[in-house]
Formats: sequence, structure tokens, C-alpha cells
Amino acid sequence: MGIDPLAENATRPTIVLFDLDGTLVHHVNPRVLQMLEFLDDCSHRGGRLAARFRLMRRHRVVDRTPKLLVHKAIHKVRRKSVEQMLMPCATMRCVLGRLRAEGVALGVVSNGLGAGYGHDVLEAFDLKKYFSTSVFREDVSRGKPWPDSIVAALKGLGRELRASDVIWYIGDQRKDIAAAQAASAAIGRTIIPFALGARAALTVEALVPPAQIMWTVSDFERAVSSAFDMDERGLSLIDSLPAPLL
Repeated sequence: MGIDPLAENATRPTIVLFDLDGTLVHHVNPRVLQMLEFLDDCSHRGGRLAARFRLMRRHRVVDRTPKLLVHKAIHKVRRKSVEQMLMPCATMRCVLGRLRAEGVALGVVSNGLGAGYGHDVLEAFDLKKYFSTSVFREDVSRGKPWPDSIVAALKGLGRELRASDVIWYIGDQRKDIAAAQAASAAIGRTIIPFALGARAALTVEALVPPAQIMWTVSDFERAVSSAFDMDERGLSLIDSLPAPLL
């Protein structure tokens, strides 16, 4: 069973990791994103088959450097700039600002290439300033739904994980949720996954509780606000009480 992130003040996040495409930025043509996700899924399935084949040939040295032929081919034929292809999400930018103001450590975890795409997106839309770490497909041997990229992002925050850390991860695909859950098992720490958008919501109902399914970005903005405003309301009530008479 998942954790209800709004059930207790103790679930205020101290670390939040974000997917990129479909989460922080949106494609002008949604069909392009669907095609990219389909090709990424095909690449993942092909990688699993290749891994099984390599296991059958253990006597040979395994090259763990990701080849990423599909990803590189996609970006090689890309004709438009990221500004022409994508739109930043204004509401999510407000969320990033709120989280940074609250001292939350932020990171990007994407199955897209960083070189020639992901890093350009962060620069073009002035998003880089929010993040302590960014992990793209070429930075790990296996992409989501494997846990590698999320684990790498947590290691790249610039500080050790603390016992008190509450970790959130938000993405718009089923594989984002699966990767967060796999990373939880890999590091022995709970990572609370949030599914964003109708596509994710309809495919992860059995994986996460309703409180972690965000049909719109505004729903996630309210979840973040609620997580932090709880304590502020509690403190204001305490401050309003009269001092005890001695």
C-alpha cells in the first residue's frame, strides 16, 4: 500500500525529483511525445532482450555503456529548436519556486538524452536554476522503469540522504511510477510516487493510492501547498492562544 502524502505533516517533502517531458514541459504536438514514449518503450524492451542474450554469453566481457541508438537517431533528425517544440508549464514553475523557497532539494530524472536536448530544455526555459542534479538517459546504463536514474539523482544531490528525508517523485508515465517503486526497493528508503495526468492516472490506479494521482498540474500544486501550509496553520493556531496565567 502507498503512503498518503497529505495524511501527516511528517510527509512534507525534503527532496522532490521530476520527470521532464510531459511533466515540466509539454510538447506543442502531443503526438510527438506519444511517439517518443513509444520508441523509448521499444528501446527498453529491446534492451531487456539484449541483456538476456548477454547473460547467455557470460564468458564475454559485457559492455555496460548504453548505445542509445534510437534516442540518438531521434535527435539527429530533429529540425526544430526546443523553443519551437515545447512549452514550459507555468503552474509547475510556480511549484518549483515554492519548493525551492521551502528549502527542498530538487532534481530532474529523464529518459531523454541530455546532450542536444535535455540540457538545452533546462537552459532555454530557465529551469536549470531550480535543480541540484539532473540525470538523463546517457548518464545511466538503464533508463526508467529501472531504478538507476532515480538512484543516481539522489546520489547527485550534493549531500547524503538523511533519516528524516521525505522523497517525492512525479512523472506522467507508468514507467515513472515503476521506477520510483523500484528505486525504493534498491535504496531501502520510501520514495513517494505521484502520477501526473490522465494517461498516468488510468494506468497506475492499482499501484498508488488516489491521493498520489494528480489529474492536473493544479492538483499537484495544491498537494504541495497543503503539505507545507499544514504546519503554518498549526503554528498560527498556537500563536493565537493566550499565554497561560502563572
